[in-house]
Amino acid sequence: MNRRLTASMRFLIVLGCVFASAAISRGEDAAQTEQLEFFEREVRPVLVEHCYQCHSASGKRIKAGLRLDHLSEMLRGGDSGPAIVPGDADASLIVEAVRYEGYEMPPKGKLPDDQIAALVRWVESGAVWPKDEDAPSANDDPSNPTIAEFDIDDRAENHWVWNPITRPMAPVVKDSAWPNDEIDKFILAGLENANLRPAEDIDRSVLLRRLSFDLVGLPPTADQISTFLADESPKAVERVVDALLDSPHYGERWGRHWLDLARFAESRGHEFDNDAAYAYQYRDYVIRALNADVPYDQFVREQIAGDLISPPRLNPQDGFNESILGTGFWFLGEWVHSPVDIRKDEADRLDNMIDVMSKTFLGLTVSCARCHDHKFDAISTADYYSLCGFLQSSDYREVSFESLEHNRRIAQSLSQLDTEYRQAIGRSLAQSGTQGLQPFPTPPADDSSTESNIVIDYADLQDDQWMQDGFIFGKRPRRAGEAFLTKTDDGWSLNFAEQTSAASDSFWDGLMTVAPSAVQQRGALESLPRSGRTLRTPTFTLVDGQVHCRVQGVGHVVACVDSHRMIAGPLHKETIQAIKADSTWVRLDLSRYVGHRLHLEFTPASDESLEVVRIVQGASDATRKRWDEYDAALAKYVDEFAVQVESSSESGIDDLVASWADARTQLQSQMMRSSHAAMAMMDGTGEDETILIRGNASKPGPIEPRHFLTAISGDAPMQIASGSGRLELADHITDQHNPLTARVIVNRLWHHLMGRGIVPTTDDFGVLGQRPSHPELLDYLASEFVADRQSLKRMIRRIVLTRTYQMSSRADGDAVEADPGNRLWHHRSPKRLEGEVIRDSLLAISGDMDVTMFGPSVPIHLTRFMDGRGRPKTSGPLDGDRRRSVYIEVRRNFLSPFMLAFDTPSPASAMGRRNVSNVPAQALILLNDPLVAQLTGNWAKRTMADHATTTERIEAMYIASLAREPTHPEHCIAWQFIGSQSDEHERWAELAHALVNTKEFIFVP
Repeated sequence: MNRRLTASMRFLIVLGCVFASAAISRGEDAAQTEQLEFFEREVRPVLVEHCYQCHSASGKRIKAGLRLDHLSEMLRGGDSGPAIVPGDADASLIVEAVRYEGYEMPPKGKLPDDQIAALVRWVESGAVWPKDEDAPSANDDPSNPTIAEFDIDDRAENHWVWNPITRPMAPVVKDSAWPNDEIDKFILAGLENANLRPAEDIDRSVLLRRLSFDLVGLPPTADQISTFLADESPKAVERVVDALLDSPHYGERWGRHWLDLARFAESRGHEFDNDAAYAYQYRDYVIRALNADVPYDQFVREQIAGDLISPPRLNPQDGFNESILGTGFWFLGEWVHSPVDIRKDEADRLDNMIDVMSKTFLGLTVSCARCHDHKFDAISTADYYSLCGFLQSSDYREVSFESLEHNRRIAQSLSQLDTEYRQAIGRSLAQSGTQGLQPFPTPPADDSSTESNIVIDYADLQDDQWMQDGFIFGKRPRRAGEAFLTKTDDGWSLNFAEQTSAASDSFWDGLMTVAPSAVQQRGALESLPRSGRTLRTPTFTLVDGQVHCRVQGVGHVVACVDSHRMIAGPLHKETIQAIKADSTWVRLDLSRYVGHRLHLEFTPASDESLEVVRIVQGASDATRKRWDEYDAALAKYVDEFAVQVESSSESGIDDLVASWADARTQLQSQMMRSSHAAMAMMDGTGEDETILIRGNASKPGPIEPRHFLTAISGDAPMQIASGSGRLELADHITDQHNPLTARVIVNRLWHHLMGRGIVPTTDDFGVLGQRPSHPELLDYLASEFVADRQSLKRMIRRIVLTRTYQMSSRADGDAVEADPGNRLWHHRSPKRLEGEVIRDSLLAISGDMDVTMFGPSVPIHLTRFMDGRGRPKTSGPLDGDRRRSVYIEVRRNFLSPFMLAFDTPSPASAMGRRNVSNVPAQALILLNDPLVAQLTGNWAKRTMADHATTTERIEAMYIASLAREPTHPEHCIAWQFIGSQSDEHERWAELAHALVNTKEFIFVP
């Protein structure tokens, strides 16, 4: 409900605002960098491809007197006037032309909608253009009009970030009594050189509030405050820090920071905002990993290649595979359902993956090299597409992670058990004189290389071609003539395989995935029981649209073309075919995909068997007939042998079969049938990506072998044992000789604790980013971090125990005049709390917070203004079931208005530094939001119940909300406001609401 602001409430709000009146927005530099990156990635390639031939200094001729190869030329314009009006797209001739609203450019055809939208966004945001580009002259290269020739070695040599990390000695300082740590000496030396002094130490109660919000994202409780203030020992701060770092809330707080980097969301955005299946499992993985203080290099390796780590990191309580959950990092981006151009869609998805990976771990904008060599950094287009190869060689799956390692051990035991009994049966038959099954009939000759193209024949399998999600198809194909057991109504019977095939084993019947109760429009694949039950073929190029699969059993086959999986509607339904019991050949009509890369996935129906013998493309009826004849001859040959075995009365086969069946039944009873699933990666066929000319998916160029960044490790092809090579990529990224990874993460820690990174542009250490204010300190922190086994907790602990961190936010006037941006850190600037922390603080002080951790997210609460396609059918509760904000669902098309008002980023790409705005919407949210009214009302009830007198209640409210007692004037104002209505809940609720609306509540000094 809305409450009328009384004069007393307004006075309280003004009083609270005084404390943080100096707070300013720190988002301008980040916005400028993001706009430049957007221009390089989305705008310049459009201009180069579609405009420069006619409108650049190096074009055939400059038409209409208009050049578009520099901002100054666009502003000067041509025969019809200026081409752009920065900030006003509708008034810009270039936008009018590409929209075909008078002029029609380019004349050969209208630009795609996304390219028009990019131009509009660029103009509306001010038409940012790199400042260090001179206007081009005639004969300049139109694809690179103003930048010097790309020289990767020269760029790496002349930019600091590519230099090796050194371990500098801490500088000598005059005031040797001030530093608590070597870290402080780097800060103090800079201040002393500028004849400045650090601010005074912060008040102890404010320090506790600062530590609590920075480390666990919650306000300190009254008991924590009183205990800390009463502890006068030298170790008091250390004890508080250790307790906070040991709190499970630490992982929730710092996990939210990491989720910003991973562009975490639980829906796919675009038209219908489909669910991103099981995304919450990645969130929970991150929180557990941070609480367990997993070494950072291990944390990185798990997210890049956790599915390939052997042995994996296991959950200490439940024993499940934690490492594989990290690979969900790759798949948290946006997906388009049923795109028309699936190759372009794949290129866009891979681009997002590389963008997020490179910013998160390396602090580089590698994706700016998608269409051309990076305009500023030592990153080539070849580097970009070499990284694409690692992802092109990998695949998505929904992994049954809880049962994965347990059932892996069962599968190993089963393979050993079956091998032993098959050998025993063979020995028994030999002793009885029964002849074996060699030689087999000869396969048919392929009399025309164009008539039949065998994709895979499981009778002729290469080791690296055997791929499956789970274990139900065994460790290898079942060979023709090989003994196996089947269960019938009369018990177990001995059978012999009639052909070599990838065959599911009924041993694994009953496997089940625990799915969320509500699923929103996840596509045609979601009803199939695929998790842990899917056979994958190698990737191949489609040269003929008719693909035939020789199968037996019941299930489905899915053609995964260009890694596209979100199939909704009729557009790509031909990529899914049912396999029925009477099927021999299943045909997939993939004519629209000729020339594309794809693989097939086979899944048996629940508790049904499925065998896959071979896959061919472009096979004629005559060819398939010859294969049928061969299969029939082979089956007849095996059947005759089976009859011979059955007639052997002295072989002891029956006893072996009974014993084998008993052993399998016993082992089957140990199988873990039920498991939750999570999005994860699966290795596929190792392949290198082609360079796409100008980033255009329809214009493939030369193949670029997989390797890491040339400026660090050279451009020689990486030595890859097998598969994707992601494990080798992870080794390069976490290598101690890589100068990027350690610097980037310690800078992120400094940013979150100090409010600004040593490199302020936390996601871009390149030329467009800002240079470090204290480069020696950055390298010192990085080298110390590596030497201390890359413990995030210990590095955070060390930073917060410094005098630098514990400085007051009250700056000396002379220092502000000399260093207005606080670049030298003469004080610790106040920090505005994030939207999640503000909401969590309201829950905490009201006493309503449910501290339950993990599990499916609470559905987002939908206001009546949150409408559109893909709107969830049901709304979550207003209070989010009282859970912490990290457990509230993040839907791309339906983000919380509360969070958006306080600058929670849209989950499109990595965001290591949130914007910090100061806008009217924030005040309006805190004044009028129903949740704020509800929680402040509950807080008032709790306070009235816990404390008897007006004085006690006022003090309790100030301590809970601001971690301090009220000053005498504040106490008097509050007392006057409550007046004689000391037992009136509405008055106390209004006082609570007023305190929440103070700047001091949402800022930490």
